[in-house]
Amino acid sequence: MKIIKINEPQIAETPHKVDVRKLYEKESAQVMHITLKPGEALKPHFTPVDVFFYILEGTPEVMVGNETVKVEADSLVESPKDIVHCLYNNSDNIARILVVKAPKPVAQTKLL
Repeated sequence: MKIIKINEPQIAETPHKVDVRKLYEKESAQVMHITLKPGEALKPHFTPVDVFFYILEGTPEVMVGNETVKVEADSLVESPKDIVHCLYNNSDNIARILVVKAPKPVAQTKLL
């Protein structure tokens, strides 16, 4: 059995310049843990595969397409492939989000 603690993987180098840690990476899926400090956000982008966001902590705003909603912890948000999406932390507290891409993308994410 393989167990990975959230803080074990190093912060991944991404264009978003926030705390992103890859927890799982197989051909079938990719899982990342994102920590957004107050005021931090991802850059709006498209992914070539379906994505879902599971909010672990905080109340980030999640944008999928033309809709942006403040989402509470213990909620899952779907984002279909090739639809612009983004995460914003406009609160005064940390937001932690589990991001799952399935299957693992083979093409690059496109930033806007």
